[in-house]
Amino acid sequence: MKSFYLTDCGKVRDHNEDSVSIIKNESNEHLLIVADGMGGHRAGEVASSIAVRILGKRFSEISSIGSKLDAANWLKEIFQEINTSILNYAKENFDSTGMGTTLVVALVTKDFLIFANIGDSSGFVLKDEKLHKVTKDHTLVNVLVDAGDLTEEEAKYHPKKNVLMKALGVNETADPDIFEVTDENYNGILLCSDGLTNMLSKDQIEKVLNDSELEIEEKVIKLIRKCNARGGLDNISIAYMVMDEGCE
Repeated sequence: MKSFYLTDCGKVRDHNEDSVSIIKNESNEHLLIVADGMGGHRAGEVASSIAVRILGKRFSEISSIGSKLDAANWLKEIFQEINTSILNYAKENFDSTGMGTTLVVALVTKDFLIFANIGDSSGFVLKDEKLHKVTKDHTLVNVLVDAGDLTEEEAKYHPKKNVLMKALGVNETADPDIFEVTDENYNGILLCSDGLTNMLSKDQIEKVLNDSELEIEEKVIKLIRKCNARGGLDNISIAYMVMDEGCE
């Protein structure tokens, strides 16, 4: 497997509230992480960095994640630990009131792939040169789409499309969605903040990822450059992994 991650401030924001990482443990299991922070006085970047720091520490401490059920339970516990840590930080630092973060992770082992998310940072698998979204955004427009009050097309351009219904650091309990990818015939995993998906269409992202002349690092950098060329309205974070030939 090859992997690469990168975050960029974009062209409009004066600082970066995203955090991103890819971590490997003793069993060659991988954890891809993207967190998109929110809150004034740079509190968003603190919230997202808390998420990445705790996940990195906990994942590197275990030799193996165990079964799928073990992994799902571990992820739920870690999301709750992160949530509590952010709430406690905000209580101790008055200027950080209202801080929070989205969080999407992909846990890759030789036996399974599972995603977990809260918020609107996204997780995809790449199969047959097409991106398939695994996670579901916790946004107001998605609630309206599920209720039949908005179409998917209307949701794309809705003025409140970025209003979150869930984030870490907002409520006392964290309730992430867990997704298992049962189709093993994928050849790539992509996590990103909405700074990518709000600036580039799925087709535009696929075109870059499927460019056989580019190395994995070049693909990630090109995606970020394309976002910035279109205005770079938000921070942009990407964690990308391609599987070995034998996994395709």
